[in-house]
Amino acid sequence: MVEALALNQGRQTKAEASAKAAGMDTVSGNSGLQIEEALIFEQCSGERSGVDLPQAPEIQNHLGTLERTETLGLPGLSEPQVVRHYTRLSQKNYAIDTGFYPLGSCTMKHNPRLNEKMARLQGLGDLHPLQPVETVQGALELIDCLADWLKKLTGMPAVAMTPAAGAHGELCGMMAIRAALKHQGQGDRRRVLVPESAHGTNPATAAACGFTIDTIPVDSRGRVDVSGFKTKLGGDVAAIMVTNPNTCGLFESEIVDVADALHKIGGYFYCDGANYNAIAGRVRPADLGVDAMHINLHKTFSTPHGGGGPGGGPVVLAESLAPYAPTPWIVCDTEGRFKLLEHLEGATKHSIGRLRSFHGQMGVFIRSLAYMLSHGADGIRQASEDAVLNANYLLARLQEELTAPFDGPCMHEALFDDRFLKDSGVTTLDFAKALIDEGFHPMTMYFPLVVHGAMLMEPTESESKAALDQFCDVVIALAQKAKRGEADYFAQCPQHTPRRRLDETQAARKPKLRWQKEL
Repeated sequence: MVEALALNQGRQTKAEASAKAAGMDTVSGNSGLQIEEALIFEQCSGERSGVDLPQAPEIQNHLGTLERTETLGLPGLSEPQVVRHYTRLSQKNYAIDTGFYPLGSCTMKHNPRLNEKMARLQGLGDLHPLQPVETVQGALELIDCLADWLKKLTGMPAVAMTPAAGAHGELCGMMAIRAALKHQGQGDRRRVLVPESAHGTNPATAAACGFTIDTIPVDSRGRVDVSGFKTKLGGDVAAIMVTNPNTCGLFESEIVDVADALHKIGGYFYCDGANYNAIAGRVRPADLGVDAMHINLHKTFSTPHGGGGPGGGPVVLAESLAPYAPTPWIVCDTEGRFKLLEHLEGATKHSIGRLRSFHGQMGVFIRSLAYMLSHGADGIRQASEDAVLNANYLLARLQEELTAPFDGPCMHEALFDDRFLKDSGVTTLDFAKALIDEGFHPMTMYFPLVVHGAMLMEPTESESKAALDQFCDVVIALAQKAKRGEADYFAQCPQHTPRRRLDETQAARKPKLRWQKEL
C-alpha cells in the first residue's frame, strides 16, 4: 500500500511537472481535449507487445563479432497505446486540411482528394522503380503527358522531369547553363547576377556550381534595379537568376528588358518558378526570354509540401539548353512504345548526366496531371487569377492597420513590414506568436530580407472570402491591441498551445534528437 502510494505520488509529481511545462493548471497536464503526450519511449512498460509472433527458429548466423549483444531498445507497448500515441500527435499538427495556412512564398493550397484517389490507383500506386520498361508503359506515358502540359503552359520546347524539388531544379538548370558555356568555349564566364528579391536558394545553388555571386539591388518599387543591373553586365557574366513574381510578391515589370540585355552579352536567364502559381495559364515564361525555369509541382499543381515533402521540380529549357538536360530522357518510337535514353550518346551526348537514381517523383507527377486534367487550361488560368485576387484583397483590407513597404497592387502574396509596430514594444515574432493563439498558422516572417520585420502572406486561390475576412479581422484586432501598448500580452503568447514560447535559438543550435533512458 505504501509502495503504491509512493508510486502514485511519483507519477503525480511528473504529471504536475508536465502540466507546468505546458503552462496548464490541471493535475494531468491535459487541457480539455488537448492531451499531454509523453514520448513513446517514456510510455514503454517492460516487455509488453501488441503482437504475438511465433518463436523464431534457431539459425546459423554469419555476423561473427558483429552479432548484436543487446536488445534493439524498441519500446514495448500495446496496440491501443500505439494508436492513441500517434493519433494524439496527429492532432497537434496544423495543416492545410485544418485551417488557413498563409505562409508566403510557399503556396500552401488545397490538395484535391481526386488527386489522392488517382495516386492510389492499382497500377500506379504499386509501381516499383526497378520494373522493366516494358511493364511501365502507362507510367512513362503519364510522365510524357505531364511534360507536354508543362511545355505548352510555359512555351518552352523541352523539360527535364528528373529534379526532386525546387532547389534541385535550380541545380539542374545551372548545371545545364554551365555545360552549355563550356561546350561553347566560354567556361570562363563565372559570374552570376542575383537580385536581392530572389529566393535564398538561388545564390546558394549558383555557388554550389562554382559560380561567383554578384548581387543586384532592389529599387524603391521592390523590383530589380534595371539601371544597376545593366552596369554589372560584362563578358564574364554567365547568367542571372530571377524569381518572378519575386519574393516581395511583385511581378518584375521590366523583365523582358532584363532578358534582352543579358542575351546581348551572351548570358543565360534562369527564372525561379517557385511563384508560378501567380501566373500559370496567364504568362508563358518563354515569352519573357527565359532560358531555364524550374516549376514546383508541389506548389502550383497541388500536393502542398508540408513536413518536408514530397516535391517535384521539373525544369523547362529553351532550345539552346535542351541538349544538356539530365538523363534519362523519355522518347516514343514509331510504334508508340516509350523508352528511356540513359547513355551519353546520340541525342543525349551533351547531357549533364544523371541527377538522381530514378526518374522523378511519380506520386507528385500523378497528382499534378490529375490537377491539370481536372482544371483544364482555363481552370489553371482562373486559379492564378483567384490567387492574385485573394492576395490583393488581403492587402486592401490590412493596409489600413498594417504598413505595406511598396505602393500598388501585389501578385499572389501580400507583403507588410513592421513600421506599424514602431514604439509598441511588439516585434514581428511576437505578432506571429499571438496569431497562433488565435488558431492561425503564422505568415512567413522576416523574409524577404530587403524589408525590415517582413510579414509575407499568401492566401492562394483555395480560400474563400469568409476565411480571408476571419483572418483579416484577427490581424486587425491584434494590430490595434499592439498599438494600444499591450506589449506584455504579446510577450506571453502563445498561451493556448501544448508548449509555450521556446528558446528558438537554442532549439535550433542544440536540438535534442535522441532519447536516452534515465538511469
